[in-house]
Amino acid sequence: MKKTILLFCLHLGLLAQAQEYSSANIHSHNDYASPLPFYEAYANETGVIEADVFLVKNDLLVSHTSEEIKPENTLKNLYLEPLLLKFKALGGKAYKSGKPLILMIDIKSDAETTLKAIADQLKMYPDLISNKNLKVVISGNRPSPSKWNEYPAFIFFDGRLNENYNAQELSRVEMISEDLKEITVWNGKGVLTQGDSEKIQSIIKKVHDQNKKIRFWSTQDNVNTWMTLMNLHVDYIATDNTSALTQFIKNIKSTFYQNTEFHETYVPKNGSVFPKNKKPKNVILLIGDGMGLAQIYAGYTANKGKLNMFNIPTQGFSITKASDSYITDSAAGATAMATGHKTNNRFISVDEKGKPLELITQQLAKKNYKTAIISAGNITDATPAAFYAHQPERSYNEAIAADFLNNPSDILIGGGANEFKSRKDGKNLAALLQTKGYTFSDKFSSLDTISNSRFIVLDNASVVSRKDGRGDFLAKSLLKATTVFSKSKNPFFIMAEGAQIDYGGHSNNVEYVVRELLDFDRLVGQAMEFVDKNPDTILIVTADHETGGLSLIDGSIEKGYVHGSFSTNDHTSITVPVFAYGPGAQEFMGVYQNTEIYNKIMQLLAVK
Repeated sequence: MKKTILLFCLHLGLLAQAQEYSSANIHSHNDYASPLPFYEAYANETGVIEADVFLVKNDLLVSHTSEEIKPENTLKNLYLEPLLLKFKALGGKAYKSGKPLILMIDIKSDAETTLKAIADQLKMYPDLISNKNLKVVISGNRPSPSKWNEYPAFIFFDGRLNENYNAQELSRVEMISEDLKEITVWNGKGVLTQGDSEKIQSIIKKVHDQNKKIRFWSTQDNVNTWMTLMNLHVDYIATDNTSALTQFIKNIKSTFYQNTEFHETYVPKNGSVFPKNKKPKNVILLIGDGMGLAQIYAGYTANKGKLNMFNIPTQGFSITKASDSYITDSAAGATAMATGHKTNNRFISVDEKGKPLELITQQLAKKNYKTAIISAGNITDATPAAFYAHQPERSYNEAIAADFLNNPSDILIGGGANEFKSRKDGKNLAALLQTKGYTFSDKFSSLDTISNSRFIVLDNASVVSRKDGRGDFLAKSLLKATTVFSKSKNPFFIMAEGAQIDYGGHSNNVEYVVRELLDFDRLVGQAMEFVDKNPDTILIVTADHETGGLSLIDGSIEKGYVHGSFSTNDHTSITVPVFAYGPGAQEFMGVYQNTEIYNKIMQLLAVK
């Protein structure tokens, strides 16, 4: 229990504290060894820039070892002159942002003679030593604390844990530093042991109780180490890659998410047992656009270890590659599921040569199926479009909308009213569709009042993100479709898309991804309940592709927060899961091409 409480406290600390970190907390370790000494660290506005210094023939030379000394690499050339130029250009500021800067000079030669030379050289730069935005801190070989008062007041010192200071000496200490290897054998991978974690926390508390900041040297330079040190509230994080750490810190707000809206999951009835020889009559296909396993597990974590998808006992994997690309887009991915054919990226239900492919909605309509297409995005976007349109380019939104005039689907719900009403060609598709027997509305609020069994509801304002107030758009849309279709004796096919999981992936925003994933999962639970009440229905849940290359680098199932990292702002090629629930679900087990989702549906319905 003690370990659980400790880890929880650390996690909550990281959630709150990490978001308070900035590049001012970065210590540019051995800065002179970087490809661009001073300038890379300065460009990232790091809080501490460190230079190792040797006194050689009355000159201060910057180098890690005496063997590596180069006469041109002086403290003056590499640091003092560039600093002076920057300060003058900014009217006395260290950085444009107003952040302060510490120049840490790590003495490698004799402490007293080298520090005297440093002080003498700094006196030649009165604009620097008199500036409140710059502190010079001496580390490495330092004179005894009892002698610190012999040096100018503009000199501060890097303290040590094993040194005891009187009040005057403590006033000259800017920070306290320690070798992490002296405390723990932790190599920067995995987590600290409870004992080591408690030991380090005790050290940090001791330093903070003296109103001093702390840093550790000999730390690993990777994401897990950075996270752990921030988790522990270490004030300065050492790195040899200031750009990477700066970007990591900047991304924290978009890669962290603490969930506050938890939902209960649907528990399948009768142990989810459906007769193996029973064939389904109806199909509900739910597509989480951009939803890979990491997105799903992020949702599971954020919902405290509960997910409707994980209550579905039958799973498989879909291989998503397009005809012309290792990585599919939504157009080719959805086309595969809507037609059973692979095609090129950007193609909407046409083959590689641009020839229209017969859609599942068209084929099922011939067998008296009712069909519905629902999206929590624009209805002319690639995924929903692939179920009613035929175009060689996914961006032809108006042409895609016009294709619905020739599609037999009964229900269309999403955004994109402009493509139907305010078109460049002047056509009013809404009026034309009404002559074909549809009720058309651009207000989602009208959904409950529509009595016609054939209708189109397109409301841009209702398909904003979940965070921005979309509400239960998907749940209400699916309920309306199933309610309408259940009044008929005809079988039905419904495709509903959680479009904005993909948007969150493209934005590299974990909160966006997780909130959209959990909204989609609520839809899954609703569909599962419908299947149990209507056991002649099969539910298939899958994705067209994964978006963002999301990996999960931290999280808490107990408290419902997750920290992710993205490798791209585009799609990836990894396989995506397929969950199946209802009669015939076992057919969706295994690993197969995404075209097989179409084939398996048609085989189960005995249509193809």
